[in-house]
Amino acid sequence: MSAPPVAFTVADLAQRLGARLRGPGNVPVTGIAGIDDAKGGEVTFISDRHYAARWPACKAAAAVMREGLEVPADHRPLLAVKDVDLAMIPLLTLFAPPEDLPEVGVHASAVVHPSASLGKMVRIGAHVSVGANVALGDGVTLHPGVRLYAGVKIGAGSTLHANTAVRERCMIGCGVILHQNVSIGADGFGYRPAPDGRGLLKMPHVGTVIIEDGVEIGANSCVDRAKFGATVIGAGTKIDNQVQIAHNCRIGRCCLLAGQVGVGGSVTLGDGVILGGGVAVCDHLTIGSGARVGAMSFVIKDIPPGTSWLGHPAEDGQTALRQWASVRRLPDLIRRLSAIEPTADPLPEAVRVKRAQRQAQWNAERRQSGSKEP
Repeated sequence: MSAPPVAFTVADLAQRLGARLRGPGNVPVTGIAGIDDAKGGEVTFISDRHYAARWPACKAAAAVMREGLEVPADHRPLLAVKDVDLAMIPLLTLFAPPEDLPEVGVHASAVVHPSASLGKMVRIGAHVSVGANVALGDGVTLHPGVRLYAGVKIGAGSTLHANTAVRERCMIGCGVILHQNVSIGADGFGYRPAPDGRGLLKMPHVGTVIIEDGVEIGANSCVDRAKFGATVIGAGTKIDNQVQIAHNCRIGRCCLLAGQVGVGGSVTLGDGVILGGGVAVCDHLTIGSGARVGAMSFVIKDIPPGTSWLGHPAEDGQTALRQWASVRRLPDLIRRLSAIEPTADPLPEAVRVKRAQRQAQWNAERRQSGSKEP
């Protein structure tokens, strides 16, 4: 049987958030929900005027609202904060269900090499495989099915979710989160044509991967090992699901890479770079610190720091928007030109006469040879 929900008063929540309370503070709150789904006893969020207009129909017991926003007043309490999104973090943490963790220690079905070094309070789940000379820091959690090859190093407090694989000699820092089915350290995609022209030769990849502190990598993403040296993911960077980082890339600190981004080999990203969903970056390029690339863009040249780029291929944001605006005007421009010269022939008169003469000569030759005309 699950434990009953923990209740807090609105006054408790206001104190935790540093919020200004409007209305009664003794209202109990047992959960959190969106404004359209909230029920009695739950707290919701009002971040803009569109949500404010939906507040009267909402059944929530209370709401966290943006300071200065006009919200229809009723008997229910409101908690005013400067940033609603930031206020969600402590509240979501407060009402989150207990995390499903393996027990402290090594599960009976796990296989741990005798040479592996395990820190304090390590959790190793069912069917985990830990190779030779692996080193795990204090508080590392390995969920069921994780596979660590020989020589892997993982820093304190890191969590690897189910079926993640970390290949030989890769290094993972402290407080890293790898979601299910992440692949760290697979061979890079490198092949060359065989000298005899028969098939392809595989390029050996003898480098490694370094994941620095505080990185989070989403499910089914891949970070390939370097040909030599290291593929590096900088501290604090967050990578979404189904992202491909190719060999010898260097991703800076606190970058954000959204789902299905593909980064080609030997690409360098500065600190704080943001790549929208589906962005593709060609090999050997540099994207400067603080640059932003819009979703589904195709980057084929270096991007300066602090700029915003869009398009396929990507251009500076202002240039791309002007190009798109021009393309949208083309149908109207074509109609206007057609109205001016509806029967205009794009070919000069001399060219049309020459073509007609060649056609007549060709027809005459066909008749003389007895062939039927087409």
